[in-house]
Amino acid sequence: MEHHDQREKEAEEAIASINKRTGRNMPQAIATAAALVAVILACLLIRIDLFVVLIVVFMMLALWELRVDFATAGLHIPVVTLWLCSAATLLATYYSPHHIMTLALCIMGTLLLVALSATMKLSLGNRLSLAVADKLSHTDAGARLESSFNHERGEHNHSRLSHVAVSLFTVLYIPLLAGCLIIPLTFGGHPVAHAIMLVFLPALSDTGGLFAGAWLGKHKLSPRISPKKSVEGLVGSMLFAMVGAFAVFACTYDGATWATRWWVPIVMGVMVGVVGTFGDLCASMLKRDIGIKDMGHLLKGHGGVMDRVDSILISAPFIAILLWAAGL
Repeated sequence: MEHHDQREKEAEEAIASINKRTGRNMPQAIATAAALVAVILACLLIRIDLFVVLIVVFMMLALWELRVDFATAGLHIPVVTLWLCSAATLLATYYSPHHIMTLALCIMGTLLLVALSATMKLSLGNRLSLAVADKLSHTDAGARLESSFNHERGEHNHSRLSHVAVSLFTVLYIPLLAGCLIIPLTFGGHPVAHAIMLVFLPALSDTGGLFAGAWLGKHKLSPRISPKKSVEGLVGSMLFAMVGAFAVFACTYDGATWATRWWVPIVMGVMVGVVGTFGDLCASMLKRDIGIKDMGHLLKGHGGVMDRVDSILISAPFIAILLWAAGL
């Protein structure tokens, strides 16, 4: 009995050490990741339209998280307008016969509507206040005191131009980049393979960076922005993404395609590793400036939706352009 208790204690200590080195609750993170993978694969195998709907749902959740995050700094984004315009943009991009032109026109219309809406402060009852209070409860005391949301007339301490600028940034960050997830589904004749590359290669890159950084990381990549990021983690990110790209290509394309485009998985792996890490650093800088730890708490062990999709979003246009340029 004592031997069994000792083994349990050692296992708990080992898990606690891994959690500390990775900065996550790894058992929760693995369970959540498995559930997300199952949902995504089910949508892809049933019908590609369900995957498009799934993208819309995740983007709407991400927009709400950004609304709460910016509110902690006293900044307002018109989330309802963003929800409606983003959903319309993504669905129209997929179902329109002129996908890129439709995306461009919808984004321009969204920028205009969002800019106008950002000049007005519309409230969704007390849900935002409760969400911000919960967000601030997970930050340190200094961040809670500095948050302008806690100050009288918090959002009014910023000029209208600030609210408009943040709202326009959100349009370019969420619906535009999410549109780049939709475009590759419309060409090449391999929508499932393209979707897997768009979603799972950045996820593999994150996983490779996490494990390589946790076990081998010694040289800090950007200690001021993200202390846990390391050069070894970046190399692990590129290698994992490259292996994933080779696996998808091996299951998708024939020998003739391999003979002329063998270099694509190599370029894609390096590109996703670098760009995905850059996206993580940008998100970390944004969180640091706002004074929060995670973008949200919707995904157990992962933080918020934005914490999971930031590298996917930033990688999407690069993967789409590479697939299009390679004729895949």
